Formats: sequence, C-alpha cells, structure tokens
Amino acid sequence: APAPAAPQVKVNFVDHSATSLIDKDTAMAVMKENIPARVWRLYPANRYAFVSQVEGGVTGAGTCVVTARVMMLPLTPTMKAVLFRPQKTATAFDSVAGAGREQCQAVAREKLKEATAAVVSALVKT
Repeated sequence: APAPAAPQVKVNFVDHSATSLIDKDTAMAVMKENIPARVWRLYPANRYAFVSQVEGGVTGAGTCVVTARVMMLPLTPTMKAVLFRPQKTATAFDSVAGAGREQCQAVAREKLKEATAAVVSALVKT
C-alpha cells in the first residue's frame, strides 16, 4: 500500500518584486523552500503572511545591484488583508560588477533566500 501523503501546510505569500529580476512563481518557490512547516504552525497562514520584495537591476556601468526584503506581516482579523505592521523583517543586498542579466537574476534568488532564512531564524530555532 502506498504511504499516506504528508498533510499540506497552508502558506500565505505575497510578492512585490521587479519581474526583470525574479518572477512571482520563483519568488514564492524560494520562500516556500526556506520557510519550514514549524513556522506555519507557530504563525498560521490565516493570521500571517510573508511578503517578499526584490528590487534592483544592472546599472549603466554594468554592475548588478540587488536588494531583497522579506517581511512577516499580520492579517486583519475580519478581512484577512495584509496589515503593514511588520512583525519580522530582513533585508539582504549585494552588487556584482560585470554581471549579465542571468547572473543578476541568480543573485536576486540568492539574496531572497538569504533574507527569508534571516526571518525564519528570528522566528524559530533552526
């Protein structure tokens, strides 16, 4: 008999990133990979959302500049809308000289992962 499937953990993600650096699906996948189920048990998706924002790009001089921010925000009790009162926030940034678009997108994913890990480590012991 096949093993029973693990129960799905309800998550709540919002992405406000520059699509030239990271698309919504990729940003949400990075957060999903890096936020363990125990975070959602302590901070359930019906009360909290994780918001990501990756900004930047390649300057005229050919330098890739990226800033990634992850915030855990509460939801309003009645409407379940995100309330901009960050409970935890982390920002990661970097610049890479001579980077092309693909390399800059890789830096964006890495910085989002770093910011997500920083928020998670502030919430739970890893």
